[in-house]
Amino acid sequence: MLVNCAAYQHGRKLADIRADEIGSYIDRPDCFVWVAMFEPTEAELATIQRAFSLHELPMEDARKGHQRPKVEEYGDSLVVAMHVVELADNELNVGEVIVFVGRNYVLSVRLRTAKGFAAVRARCEREPALLQHGPGYVLYAIMDNIVDRYFPVLDALETQLDEIEQRIFATQDSRQTIESLYSLKQRLVTLKHATGPLVEATGKLYGGRVPQQCAGLAEYYRDVMDHLTRLNQSIDSLREMVTTAISVNLSLLTIQESEVTKRLASYAALVAVPTMIAGVYGMNFAHMPELDWQLGYPLAVSTMVAIDCYLFYRFRKAKWL
Repeated sequence: MLVNCAAYQHGRKLADIRADEIGSYIDRPDCFVWVAMFEPTEAELATIQRAFSLHELPMEDARKGHQRPKVEEYGDSLVVAMHVVELADNELNVGEVIVFVGRNYVLSVRLRTAKGFAAVRARCEREPALLQHGPGYVLYAIMDNIVDRYFPVLDALETQLDEIEQRIFATQDSRQTIESLYSLKQRLVTLKHATGPLVEATGKLYGGRVPQQCAGLAEYYRDVMDHLTRLNQSIDSLREMVTTAISVNLSLLTIQESEVTKRLASYAALVAVPTMIAGVYGMNFAHMPELDWQLGYPLAVSTMVAIDCYLFYRFRKAKWL
């Protein structure tokens, strides 16, 4: 649906307009139209495509979605595809925003996202001096807002890792811990897929040859680039910590199994001694001097107890029991 459509001139809002009124505004000098759409229908996209004379290939991307974060130029139009990552019920929801930027228009198409960009529009309208830069500044504001949304998600994942690390040494449920760590690692990979390609894409918007829509805004896009670089470094560090946590958990599991093996071996040794002695006296050979000895039975039992007590003492001292 069409969420918002407004015309701006000299950094100030002229009016909210209908889609069929776009043509009468984009031809005005120093005027541009900002259109926001959310999961639009084919008819709505076709109307906007005709109004802005948009290329068919990026419009196909806007219809189908599932694009890799990228920045592409189609004639005098700049197309930026970005992923929006939202945390809902401990799961990551990945949506898309495709922004079309021309000399006198900005079109943003949201797909599978819950939160819109009303705050971005309000921010831009509060800063007419910056909004005078035109569509290029609007693109920066949208990108900056999307990148800022990654930080709370990363903080939430970092908090989850802290909780899992505390459980590693506090509980014996290693399977559940490993499952939680792998699930966290998958979320980090999802976040990395959203931010990683965007670093390269943002690099095309400042320094060297930049699209004409972004001219004069290098310091703003460099700020976005700095945030993305910091995000990716934090994600990489967190992924290494998850890998280390998995290794520690597996090591603890191996140690636990070793402790169980030692304990079982100790109990087996304690049982083996009386079994051996009883087995010898149970052979019933005719010529066994102890069979007729009055103290034979007490001595055999005492020997079993003494040896088991000695073994028990040594196993406890070695911390096998």
